[in-house]
Amino acid sequence: MQVMKKKLVLVPLTLMLAMGSVIGCSSGGKETTTGNTPQGSEAPKGPTAFSISLRTLAFDYVEKHSNINEDKWVKELEKKTNTDMTIRLVPHADYEQKMIQMFATNDIPDVVQAGAGTNGKELAGSVQAGVFLELNDLLKQYAPNLLKVIPQEAWDEVSLNGKIYAIPEFLSSNSRRSTWVRADLMEKAGIKQDPKTVDEYMEMLRAFKKLGVENPFMGREQFKYADIFFGAYDVYPYLSQFEKVGDNIQPKFMDSENMMKALGVYKTMYDEGLINKEFATINPTNFKNTILAGKAGMWEMNTQELLQWETQLKANVPDAKIKIIASPVGPDGKGGGYLYASAARSYFINKNAKDKAEGILKFFDWMVTQEADKWFDTTLPVEPKTPEEVSEQRFLSGFLHMVKDDAYRKEILNATPAGKELLKVFETIQPKEGRGGIEFDPRLEAMQKNPDAAPLSDTPPPVLLTAMVKMVYGKEPISNWPKVIDEWKSKGGNDILKEANERFKNKQGVKLRGTEVQSLK
Repeated sequence: MQVMKKKLVLVPLTLMLAMGSVIGCSSGGKETTTGNTPQGSEAPKGPTAFSISLRTLAFDYVEKHSNINEDKWVKELEKKTNTDMTIRLVPHADYEQKMIQMFATNDIPDVVQAGAGTNGKELAGSVQAGVFLELNDLLKQYAPNLLKVIPQEAWDEVSLNGKIYAIPEFLSSNSRRSTWVRADLMEKAGIKQDPKTVDEYMEMLRAFKKLGVENPFMGREQFKYADIFFGAYDVYPYLSQFEKVGDNIQPKFMDSENMMKALGVYKTMYDEGLINKEFATINPTNFKNTILAGKAGMWEMNTQELLQWETQLKANVPDAKIKIIASPVGPDGKGGGYLYASAARSYFINKNAKDKAEGILKFFDWMVTQEADKWFDTTLPVEPKTPEEVSEQRFLSGFLHMVKDDAYRKEILNATPAGKELLKVFETIQPKEGRGGIEFDPRLEAMQKNPDAAPLSDTPPPVLLTAMVKMVYGKEPISNWPKVIDEWKSKGGNDILKEANERFKNKQGVKLRGTEVQSLK
């Protein structure tokens, strides 16, 4: 795996810019353009050479590759787009740390892949600091397909003060995650109807345990991809989920009554052996490997991944079957994963790569054409038979196809009976569930100034996460949750609440995601 080995220089990005430092280390090579030549310009002489940072995203094919820049599919993509890429892989496990280091050391490639929006923690304030190109006019000139295909909601996610700063990989459905269960285990346990309520789900997990399933519910560190029961009680413990209570707004985790109920569910699972005793240390790799070894009964994952995961699971457990069912509902009869932004990932162009912008934009513009869809989606078998084939297909259609609808690929799903069944999930189950809330863009300044109270990506703030794990493990009573809220407030939470309420009342950068908050407009 390729990672950057520059020594970390502890100099704030804004200070470096204030001193007039030059940002960006663009790759070498002779720059030319792709596609049609604008009137009055010289004809293309060769490929556009540019460097690009890409998060490994736990793709097996990527993380196990000896040299991704020599990969046959990368080479083929370069031929099709008249480009010469130098890919810098950013490890998934410590993505934010490596990204912040990249900006601190001034070692910024021509194109930077980041999360949704312009204010992510991994961007370290670089967009506001003027590191990247404003793309409005350049998109009109060189990327008409991007403007035509990508919905306005996704462009809004990567805009600041009306200016577009990135190309978004978009989501046609904000409800991206779902609840997965082993259908074959349900059959063995004699469960004929899908569970709906939390209590019914718990009974299903107990039935799995009686069958000898090692992990009836598959837990994971930081509760990530294992937080579906917080959704049942509408208390996702993230600062991207605010709600209005009386005249004020507050993070949903401040609903102590429902938060304690949700924590009680996880403690019950822990006490009864329905979740791994070491769930708090299970990393993404072990999470997936355990499931694919046939040692889990229920878990949470992105819906579009089902066909690939089932193929990989069947290689180890031939009779295994996975199905997606409606997520557990709580007292209000609702549930589901938290709703995502309309942009999944974003691609920013370094301002020092302006002379390469035409070729780079045409590279991304090609990705939303029918020709590109056909190449990425159908070059390899749409029904891979082995784990190796699955990994390669996911690399081509999921990793290298950087700009697309990342909710689901309708063309692929319609090609097979199994795909058509999964398409029904997107059309029936997904639209009916998911928890939204009040969000802020730009990010609250108080969150950046108070790291102990602010979240790390889509995980709970550190002070909350520590308490949550202790409570599930029985080392601290769940009834202490109000005291945990007080501690969060003392470590910066009060500043966050103050700023959030001021901005909400002044309608400054407020986003309302989900039907339950649309009435606040």
